[in-house]
Amino acid sequence: MHADSRLPDDQAGLVVEVFRMLADVTRVQVLWSLTDREMSVNELAEHVGKPAPSVSQHLAKLRMARLVRTRREGTTIFYSLENDHVRQLVIDAVFNAEHAGPGVPRHHRRDGGLAAVAAPPDRPAAGAPIERQEGSR
Repeated sequence: MHADSRLPDDQAGLVVEVFRMLADVTRVQVLWSLTDREMSVNELAEHVGKPAPSVSQHLAKLRMARLVRTRREGTTIFYSLENDHVRQLVIDAVFNAEHAGPGVPRHHRRDGGLAAVAAPPDRPAAGAPIERQEGSR
């Protein structure tokens, strides 16, 4: 798709920073948690099983890298993914990692969680049974 053009060095550097942010288990867990909805620090801490101060530090890094954004409601700050590109990057990274393991990747099975998200609206989700037309084999 873009093989004929060279990525400018400054842009490649930004890509490296994004991947650097993804190179931490807690940050990946936080980002994955945010693919469905926004959450507060305490909700995220409970969800990923880490102390709130630790999660808060990771969120600060993710925010500086423009991977998450904040919304204040009273004294509570809610975090969400910065945009749909970040959401898709996280989903694709998780799904790609599932292919490295044994067996059928979770997102290709019927109970695959986000399988319906990954499928275009006019096609069944990955792993969903295919209905055959009468007379076809």
